[in-house]
Amino acid sequence: MLRFLRLLLLLLLLPPLLPLPPPGSPEPPGLTPLSPGGAPQAPDLLYADGLRAYAAGAWAPAVALLREALRSQAALGRTRRDCGASCAAEPGAALPALLPGVPGPDAGPGRAQGSWERLLLRAALRRAECLTQCAARRLGPGGAARLRVGSALRDAFRRREPYNYLQRAYYQLKKVDLAAAAAHTFFVANPTHLQMREDMAKYRRMRGVRLQSFRDLETPPHWAAYDTSLELLGRQEAGLALPRLEEALQGSLAEIESCRAGCEGPEQQQGAEEEEEEGAGRQGGLYEAIAEHWIRVLQCRQRCVSDTATRPGRSFPVPDFLPSQLRRLHEAHAQVGNLSQAMENVLSVLLFYPEDEAAKKALNQYQAQLGEPRPGLGPREDIQCFILRSLGEKRQLYYALEHLGTNFQDPDPWTPVALIPEALREKLREDQEKRPWDHELPQPKPLTYWKDVLLLEGVTLTQDARQLNGSERAVLDGLLTPAECGILLQLAKDAAGAGARSGYRGRRSPHTPHEHFEGLTVLKAVQLAQAGTVGSQGAKLLLEVSERVRTLTQAYFSPERPLHLSFTHLVCRSAIEGEQEQRMDLSHPVHVDNCVLDPDTGECWREPPAYTYRDYSGVLYLNDDFQGGDLFFTEPNALTVTAQVRPRCGRLVAFSSGVENPHGVWAVTRGRRCALALWHTWAPEHREQEWTEAKQLLQEPEGEEDEEDEEMPSRDPSPEPPSRRLQRVQDKAGKPPRVREEL
Repeated sequence: MLRFLRLLLLLLLLPPLLPLPPPGSPEPPGLTPLSPGGAPQAPDLLYADGLRAYAAGAWAPAVALLREALRSQAALGRTRRDCGASCAAEPGAALPALLPGVPGPDAGPGRAQGSWERLLLRAALRRAECLTQCAARRLGPGGAARLRVGSALRDAFRRREPYNYLQRAYYQLKKVDLAAAAAHTFFVANPTHLQMREDMAKYRRMRGVRLQSFRDLETPPHWAAYDTSLELLGRQEAGLALPRLEEALQGSLAEIESCRAGCEGPEQQQGAEEEEEEGAGRQGGLYEAIAEHWIRVLQCRQRCVSDTATRPGRSFPVPDFLPSQLRRLHEAHAQVGNLSQAMENVLSVLLFYPEDEAAKKALNQYQAQLGEPRPGLGPREDIQCFILRSLGEKRQLYYALEHLGTNFQDPDPWTPVALIPEALREKLREDQEKRPWDHELPQPKPLTYWKDVLLLEGVTLTQDARQLNGSERAVLDGLLTPAECGILLQLAKDAAGAGARSGYRGRRSPHTPHEHFEGLTVLKAVQLAQAGTVGSQGAKLLLEVSERVRTLTQAYFSPERPLHLSFTHLVCRSAIEGEQEQRMDLSHPVHVDNCVLDPDTGECWREPPAYTYRDYSGVLYLNDDFQGGDLFFTEPNALTVTAQVRPRCGRLVAFSSGVENPHGVWAVTRGRRCALALWHTWAPEHREQEWTEAKQLLQEPEGEEDEEDEEMPSRDPSPEPPSRRLQRVQDKAGKPPRVREEL
């Protein structure tokens, strides 16, 4: 244990990997200092005062206070990084490798052991003194301890909540250009926020708002450089991409360093204290406490790579972020003839993956082209230092995992197997191989497979995937007769006339302010029928038709695997008169049903709030006497339309729910569009319980109807942060209902 402690403290006192920005580094983009040259104030107090001014309608003071809170929070982070870098470089605060006459870590007990501990303590005390004095010079008396930020405020800043309030305040001050920038900044980190999506559509229609207004005021520099480099590489402009690729890599390493500095901050210590309070009863002495705190710091540092590789608003990092940048660098250098730099970067890739066949092949090619050995040519020094330090920390964490019972989720796929203790390898291998089946994308089937599928009588295949320019999508007609369409339309009309709304609460559409939205679930339809509010024929037909669609979808797409109804919703959208001129938004924006689509990268993240268990989707149309409202498919960029389908009675559009089928709905500009939206799943545990309850109710004597949840108030047309509206309602199980995406 003592040897382990010495190794921990030794690495604790090592200097940082990269040089950090000087104390006078610029403010984050879009945040002009409001107190030039002044010490940062307490961000939590500024934020609280800003919210009070906001609530009172004092828009100008609210803007000033919220911006100052953002500035102070950023200044605290820079101070911690700068002080950490300068203090680590001080000779008195660094632990020498091994001085002559000083016993080493492996020395025996007694006087030698005491000498080593005194050396460690002296260096730690000197480092603490340096950090305290540096913080006092930069932040004033009390330093970082006076400006400690709580976990609630850290989470609010991480979610970019100040920008939600800023966009409203700027809007009230008639500074729509700044309001659009603040709204976009918040929306980037919260892409599924429906209210902000609506507000963004409003800003795009306003005069004085330019395309350049929609900018992210907090985009980390490494992401801006990374995205630009990918765009240039896509245009085959390797020479122009190289500086941006290098900037992205250096920015990524610097961002990792900034994150690592935060792992030693007072906020992390506060979080540790909160955890200890929750786990009261834990007993330990000096060495146990030191080891526990140090392990927590190491865990935080290891997560910094994943944090840096995670785009704002995403929950998962870009896989192999650093190695992938190095691969692009060596390929770009090779394209422009910089073979020495290409070798340097491909050798760096091999530090992560020594057996990477593509990298070894490229290395042999570069060596052959150079024609002569270059003894001084090797991997990048910054990458070597990064890997050595990371491996040193991993050894300690795996040691703690094996011997102290701590937790550690290794974020890196490149960690050598030899580094992992043999007793842990089998368990870790099993954990890595466990992949939920519902995270696997449906596999496309050949067109010839579909031609032999037995369809229901009277149903015709109008368009297959080839004709729809996509994968696993089809249009089928004849599922409903005109009379059946009329019965379901009357059911929707009667339910809406009775004021019944289910599945989504509100008078307007969840996706656009220019349409009314009415939704009816199968269970609510049966309850209304039993109460005599709607006809029982319509409720029974709704159940029958949903099963009809499920049977057909399974026969067409998944005959070897049973499908279950996951959610069934009778949906009507009506154009609001007087609000259709120069309309530019959609009835339903482009989306994917089981993942969160990122149009900028074409990636789709299978994570909440998306319904990841949905496997197939369907829309059964009931009418066509309206304008607009066509369903369309796009490329993953959400811009390039690949196919379009016009609704008509009895027409079913069925498709797999994954990233291969992004889709949206054009605006309904006149009339009322009604359809039955259905989702299917392979997972029995996610089958629709309301459908089963509805079927049972039809077979039982009429009972008392459940009281309808209280309707939410209609939305105000001006932008407003979510904390003042659309409060989440608890359902009967005590869990907040999730917003359901309708078609």
